Amino acid sequence: MTQHAPLPPSVAYQRAVRQQGFEIDLAQQQAVQLLDDCHQALHSSHATAVSGVYLWGPVGRGKTWLMDAFHQGLTVPARRQHFHRFMSWVHQRLFQLNGTANPLHALADELAREVRVLCFDELFVNDIGDAILLGNLFQLVFDRGVVLVATSNQPPDQLYADGFNRERFLPAIAALNQHMHVVSVDGGVDHRLRAGHEHQRYWVVNGTSTGPLHNIFNQLSSDAPASAGSLQLGHREVPVLKHTPSVAWFSFDALCRQALSTLDFIGLCDRFEAILLSGVPCLSAAQRPARIARGTEDGVSRVIAGDRELPRLSIHDDSVRRFIGLVDECYDRRIPLYIEAAVPLSELYTEGHLTFAFRRTLSRLQEMQRERFGADHTRAD
Repeated sequence: MTQHAPLPPSVAYQRAVRQQGFEIDLAQQQAVQLLDDCHQALHSSHATAVSGVYLWGPVGRGKTWLMDAFHQGLTVPARRQHFHRFMSWVHQRLFQLNGTANPLHALADELAREVRVLCFDELFVNDIGDAILLGNLFQLVFDRGVVLVATSNQPPDQLYADGFNRERFLPAIAALNQHMHVVSVDGGVDHRLRAGHEHQRYWVVNGTSTGPLHNIFNQLSSDAPASAGSLQLGHREVPVLKHTPSVAWFSFDALCRQALSTLDFIGLCDRFEAILLSGVPCLSAAQRPARIARGTEDGVSRVIAGDRELPRLSIHDDSVRRFIGLVDECYDRRIPLYIEAAVPLSELYTEGHLTFAFRRTLSRLQEMQRERFGADHTRAD
């Protein structure tokens, strides 16, 4: 717990408007007022039940910045986590609590002992296992007096909207609506795309040519001796093209086509200051209808998509999810991610089951093409 005077988020917001060029946004101002009320209640000696705040809206509306301003101004015990990282921790703890009577109750008790406030970034549910767990966990945590502040691209009623056995998740939705003020943060402007110097970190590369990552790796490694072979991530050996103590260069296949988890990407970002990723295919190629298919001399089946000839690759949703998870972790940790891909960024994923989730990924990759990314810790979502 940081030792400082409580600082309501409105103070940070007003300072950002005066000193950092933030534009006045009425939707953000409404959210700031609710966060101020929650902040004041948490620091009041008379407060009993305190309602949390659920900030939802499209990408780039300032949700994460607002939540972080709230979190940084707290003097009560609080934890701020990306939601996917929190769920990885939940699964890990439940495995460790195997054999304990009512393990979910024990986990909720543990959280209540450690924190008064939980701040979740990017609350999103697309897994039936997570949906079933959260159906009970949210209410258990609220019953123990833990206050939740969260960001999401969806309101509670739309979470896990088309999910299998969604009725198992309905208690979680009811708990969120009962214990949190739900506010839309959508002023109509994507603040991530505000003016700023460009810093290219994404290139379209023909598979037969040498791309820019060779020079980028050399620049970032500062002439440190480079190694190749494999790296240990968790319990898995992962092939690496090159790495130094601060920079690692992987292929898409190495990081996204094998069963790596969020914890593996956390470990990756703990270890390196920059990550390079080459060989990223068109991620919606499997869903994209082909106009023409023909054999080639190298034996690779190819398709004509638009005006470009692309390899026909089998891109499974799991590979796309891992790519999303990698981008999320790099973005959340301010780790620059340099990419060589087969198609322009706008065409990376245009159709498929994960189109909604990929909107956030696209916005984050677009922000990574700005000089300010990695140079400061101000985030627009």
